[in-house]
Amino acid sequence: MPEATGPDVSARRHQWNRLREFAFPLDALKFAVEAPQLIGAPRGDGRPIMLLPGYYASELSMIPLKGYLGQLGYDVSHWGLGRNMGDVGSYADHLAAQFRAENDEPVTLIGWSLGGAISRRLAREHPELIREVITMGTPVGGIPRDGVAGQRYSRENGADMDALEATLHQRNLVSITQPLTVIYSDNDGVVPSSIAVDHYNDHARHVKVGSTHIAMGVSANIWRILADTLAGKY
Repeated sequence: MPEATGPDVSARRHQWNRLREFAFPLDALKFAVEAPQLIGAPRGDGRPIMLLPGYYASELSMIPLKGYLGQLGYDVSHWGLGRNMGDVGSYADHLAAQFRAENDEPVTLIGWSLGGAISRRLAREHPELIREVITMGTPVGGIPRDGVAGQRYSRENGADMDALEATLHQRNLVSITQPLTVIYSDNDGVVPSSIAVDHYNDHARHVKVGSTHIAMGVSANIWRILADTLAGKY
């Protein structure tokens, strides 16, 4: 029998995914099961990588990933701006100025959730500064409308959802020219996969995973995907 589909089914699935986000401790335990995937991961080439956290998250959320990529041999840094309060434009301008002043080569960006939106904006507006972009659970084609994060972002940015999505669409019409990897999940209870895929850049490489949104930063499966992507092994 074909699997049921439609708006009602999608809504029920997203509601279930939102509930699953509260099971983060259990999802984190999957790391031990998935850890063997990390054996034999390709070594890094020393390139500069910056990690950008999600909305209302800070560098603390990226510490495990930073440690792993550093062990592989990459020059990994946090973004240094504390908690991500959602000011995408200001953050992008600040980081662009920082890269110009401090970096001798283009930077690879790995952005989680809204951190990926900042990464995409940097890549579009300052292509000479960015080598590659990898996003995890990032809203690309819309704003999460029925979750706390989406509602808070809309309220604090002083615009309704329709206005925000219209602005996002216009920005997306400017192509990203760098290598672009989009990691997304049908189990994401914060950013639904329907808005996490990139329909604007034909060269975008999509990788679907089974993680919840909150567990993406501590998923051994995603860590191996990142290692292989950075090494060009896919």
